[in-house]
Amino acid sequence: MTRISHRIGSIAESATMAVTAKAKSLRAQGVNVIGFGAGEPDFPTPDHIVEAAIEACRDPRMHKYGPAAGMPELREAVAAKTLRDSGYDAAPSQVLITNGGKHAVFAALATIVDPGDEVLLPAPYWVTYPEAIGLAGGVPIVLTTDDTTGFQVTIEQLEAARTEHTKALIFVSPSNPTGAVYAPDEVAAIGRWAAENDVWVITDEIYEHLIYGETGFSSIGGLVPELQDRCIIVNGVAKTFAMTGWRVGWLVGPPDVVKAAANLQSHSTSNVANVSQAAALAALTGPMEPVEEMRKAFDRRRQTMFSMLSAINGVQVIEPQGAFYAFPSFQNLLGTDIRGHRPVSTLELAGLALEEAHVAIVPGEAFGAPGFARLSYALGDEDLEEGVGRLADFLTP
Repeated sequence: MTRISHRIGSIAESATMAVTAKAKSLRAQGVNVIGFGAGEPDFPTPDHIVEAAIEACRDPRMHKYGPAAGMPELREAVAAKTLRDSGYDAAPSQVLITNGGKHAVFAALATIVDPGDEVLLPAPYWVTYPEAIGLAGGVPIVLTTDDTTGFQVTIEQLEAARTEHTKALIFVSPSNPTGAVYAPDEVAAIGRWAAENDVWVITDEIYEHLIYGETGFSSIGGLVPELQDRCIIVNGVAKTFAMTGWRVGWLVGPPDVVKAAANLQSHSTSNVANVSQAAALAALTGPMEPVEEMRKAFDRRRQTMFSMLSAINGVQVIEPQGAFYAFPSFQNLLGTDIRGHRPVSTLELAGLALEEAHVAIVPGEAFGAPGFARLSYALGDEDLEEGVGRLADFLTP
């Protein structure tokens, strides 16, 4: 009999967290490491949100247990925001406030997936998705995409992968890790395919406000009303409002799903911290100017990173349209001489870059995409230029 259950023992460590932790460890030893691993804004949470949290701390009502599904006023605000931004008209009772976006993903999967159910998962994917699918008893069916297709899955791929065991599709636009954004007609086509084939869609919209250029955000649930009875929207305040540490996310879905997920939450975590919920309410109902200022900064850094990566001989990269990541290919460099080494994988290449150039990147193996790597541009302009410059010097003979 094992000490650790097979279910928990099979969980892989988060690669993004591991890279960030190793970079921090080196910094603690005095090494000047520039990290491109963290998926969080480098800005502080806007002042009006912090002030709302301070005020909430002084309110004795916030010192007690709250409703397991979330504060009624926050659920109402999420419903209004979802209608405004996603075109999905949901009642407040169709909202569950969760302990961050990861918790919303897990709750959604745990609620609709039975053991053996297959969940279609386009790759590259965020590192948590396959682990959450497995914890729910599901089987991730990975659909590979690459830079030649703009990292976007096709209807043909989805149909070829569909079986009698297919339960759901994880759909993400804008994408972590690639920065890809699906066009409205592509989103609608995938939504109609799912509706016609009784496939659930769990759509992660956490990066909805971080889109650049002429690209726009499209919600699959909003564009395809006939899908809404089988659509769960996952979102949160972490990326849009620089609130990763506040741990407030949510899911929006059909009433029976939300009721069941709320029952699960009542026995696992109970309510999300009241003060954090008060801060999230201030974020959703307050001014959006701070968000736009952050978006403009990310856009500037996006262009800088894309330009600098494109100039490195042997590196191929498509221009990211959303989120705050670039996802370049290093395949042309694998097996070649790099400072006396011949790395055969991006996992090995990332280790060398950290050790010798003191630059932390996340290898594509973590996202189901060997040969690629994720670089976040959610860091200061000077550090970004210095870090990509170091990487260029390291990779250049």
